Amino acid sequence: MKTLEQAHQDFDYEALISKSLVGTAQALNAYIECCERYVGSDKVALIWQAKDGRSEQWTFEQLAEASGKLANYFKHVGIQTGDCIAGLLPRTPELLITILATWRIGAIYQPLFTAFESKAIEHRLDTANTQLVVTNSEQRSKLNHIEVAQILTVYTDQHEKKFDPDFWQEVDKQQAAFEAVQLGFDDDFLMMFTSGTTGLAKSVPVPLKAVLAFKEYMLHAVGLTEEDSFWNLADPGWAYGLYYGITGPLALGHSIMMDERAFSVDNALEIIKKYKVSNLTGSPTAFRMFFGFKEKFDASIQTHLRVVSSAGEPLTPEVIHWFKQDLKVNIFDQYGQTELGMVIGNHHALQHPVKIGSAGFANPGHRFAVLNQNHEEVERGEIGALAIDFSQSPLTWFKGYGGNNRKSFVGHYYLTGDTVKLNELGGIDFVGRADDVITTSGYRVGPFDVESTLLECVEVLESAVIGKPDIERTEIVKAFVVLKPQVAASAALATQLQDYVRSRLSKHSYPREIEFVEHLPKTSSGKIQRNLLKQQEIAKLQMIQQAV
Repeated sequence: MKTLEQAHQDFDYEALISKSLVGTAQALNAYIECCERYVGSDKVALIWQAKDGRSEQWTFEQLAEASGKLANYFKHVGIQTGDCIAGLLPRTPELLITILATWRIGAIYQPLFTAFESKAIEHRLDTANTQLVVTNSEQRSKLNHIEVAQILTVYTDQHEKKFDPDFWQEVDKQQAAFEAVQLGFDDDFLMMFTSGTTGLAKSVPVPLKAVLAFKEYMLHAVGLTEEDSFWNLADPGWAYGLYYGITGPLALGHSIMMDERAFSVDNALEIIKKYKVSNLTGSPTAFRMFFGFKEKFDASIQTHLRVVSSAGEPLTPEVIHWFKQDLKVNIFDQYGQTELGMVIGNHHALQHPVKIGSAGFANPGHRFAVLNQNHEEVERGEIGALAIDFSQSPLTWFKGYGGNNRKSFVGHYYLTGDTVKLNELGGIDFVGRADDVITTSGYRVGPFDVESTLLECVEVLESAVIGKPDIERTEIVKAFVVLKPQVAASAALATQLQDYVRSRLSKHSYPREIEFVEHLPKTSSGKIQRNLLKQQEIAKLQMIQQAV
């Protein structure tokens, strides 16, 4: 096995482009890289588990035919190269066909997580100027009061009343042949969004150059081999699932798995055993749930599960030890962001020292730095702000929020917003978020989104939202609410506010706790001091733990 140090020394950006891609930096198409190049190989591209118990397998050739027909439909209804097409779909073949067809015509695919409600969806569609949404009859009602240029709906019951063009009826009318549109490295093929501490979620356009970086992460950190049975547990409505559950493995000609059913330990275990999964990736939340039901995991899994990768937040030591001791497999922490992809990790395919609790080392093609308050690089053993050195990271691709907002940059450093320790090995140990973004069950939630939604309620005068530490979810969303005069606080009102946020934003963004207060702590300029509220919650938890 090559060492990580050797991989960094041997890294050759120009050679990698010619070796890894069919296209070039000036003529590239994600559909070609992720599908067309493997047509004729008879390889299975998609293994799908339906929620009704059915399972299907799709070859690259079948996906090429279906995506060609859908690409012709898109062109027929006026979609142009560079337009945004959104997918508001569960994990189904139609989702993958939509993604491939979008890329094929040179358009930009925009994921919409199916747990989003109307407010979150509307903001994303408006910001991206989305021209067409592909959805299904189950999700369709979320678009009822949103202005959408065009909607294409997957109808599962052919007898139901149809308000939009029917996905399969329209696809079946078209020819399969469609020549993919060639673009360049700087042209966008994904439109992502990420939560911040101020304002609504920000757009993150992803250029085609990222395909190269996605493949390298899959090879080095995930350690994906041709022989692996691979499954990424993450939903493709989010970056990790879309980057590394679809784009990365397909670009390597590897099959992917999609389970339409809601996540549960039993469902996941069924897939792992049924397909003898050898390479598994997902979030620490899922793996903590595995640990919570460890009695369900028998020794048969040891015969095929080879490596496990975790991303989104740090793993807890007990989960790491359980995988190693009971399942005889290494689960490795890896680090990234929507804006970066995965850039730091413990690498399954490269040899290097592994420290429990560390996020690891820079992926080949990347360099990180830990900076002090003066934006100077610190020595080993010191704590500071994690930054990515774009001047020495040829695989980085982030251009700024909305394509040009580079407020997250200081010179050639991209500031991640995370506080870390540069450990004795030269890797990083995660300390915490430097801002107020909440990490709950692997999702990033911006406090502003929740606060502004609470302020839509007539009873609410002010609100402040924080992440309260939680063993199971890392953090839970907690809201402090100041009510208008003459409005009485009650448990019923708290439930009403929770339900409202859940219905307007998403199931993972609503405040699991609401505390009614008379006033909120503020600076002299009137800014809410969320950090004080969070410190109060941490102090309360510490008192409870000491009492126990």
